[in-house]
Amino acid sequence: MAITHLPPSGPVTVPLNFFNPPADNSPPFNHVDTPPAGLPQRNFTDTSHPVQITDIRPNPHQFTLDHDAFAAILSVPPSAEQSFTSPDSILQNYYPEVEQLLLNHIPGSTKVVLFDHTIRRADPNASRAPVQRVHIDQTPSSAEKRVRRHLPADEAEKLLKGRYRIVNVWRPLNKNPVESFPLAFASSATLEDEDVVPVEHRYQSGYTGQTAAIKYNPGQKWYYLSGMTGNERLLLECFDSEAAKEGSGVKGGRVAHTAFEDPRTRPDAEGRESIEVRALVFGP
Repeated sequence: MAITHLPPSGPVTVPLNFFNPPADNSPPFNHVDTPPAGLPQRNFTDTSHPVQITDIRPNPHQFTLDHDAFAAILSVPPSAEQSFTSPDSILQNYYPEVEQLLLNHIPGSTKVVLFDHTIRRADPNASRAPVQRVHIDQTPSSAEKRVRRHLPADEAEKLLKGRYRIVNVWRPLNKNPVESFPLAFASSATLEDEDVVPVEHRYQSGYTGQTAAIKYNPGQKWYYLSGMTGNERLLLECFDSEAAKEGSGVKGGRVAHTAFEDPRTRPDAEGRESIEVRALVFGP
C-alpha cells in the first residue's frame, strides 16, 4: 500500500518525564508486574521538562555506541519472523537474526546471549505500552548480575574479566513508518553521573534487578530517528564495562531513553508497535 502522508520529521520540542524522588527520600523501586498487596507500582513520581529532540534521519551514522551509546542500522533484510505474536516463533526466527546483527555491527564482539524481549503496542488492551518515562534498562550491578544469571558460573567469571555490554535491539513492527510515540534517546556523552538514579526493578518471580531513572539536566542532548520502518534497527547500549576504565574513550556506555508524544502526529495515526530484544554482548 502506498504511503499517502509523511511522518513528522525534523527537530521538535516536547515535555519528557524525568525522575522525581520519593517524598520520604526512601530508595526508589518499581514493580514490573502487579505489586504485592499494600505496595504501589512504584514509589517515585515524574516531573516534566520541555526538551528539544533532534532528528538524526539526515545523518544517522554520525552517532556511535562508544560515544553516544546508541547507533542506527538501516536497510536490514526482511525478517523470517512475520507476525511477532508467538514467543516460540520469535525465539526460533527472530533471535538468530538479532544475534547475527550484533556480531556484524559491534566490532570485536565474540559472543552474544539474548536473554529476553518485550513487545509494546499503543493499545489500551496491550500488556505493555510505550514507556513515557526517561530511564536506562540496566545499571552496572544489574549488568554483572545478568551475566551470572544467564551463563554457567565458570564461564561467567571468565567473561566478566573482559569487555561485556548489554545492548537493547529496538525495531518497530508497524507496516507503515512510525508516527505515534517515537523513541527518544540521549547521547551518553552528555549524561552526568549525578543524573542517573538506580531503581530496584522487582519481578513477580522474586528476581530483583536494577534499572536507572534519570534526573533532568539541561546539558543532556536528545535525539530520535523519524519515521522508523521495519527494516531499521536502533542499538541502545544500556551498559558497557569499558566505560569504567580510565582513558578507554567510551563515553558512559549508558543510553537514557523514553517514548514521547509528538504534537505533530495525526489524530488517526496508527499506534506504535515495537519489539526490543536485550542482549549480553562480549568482546573484544
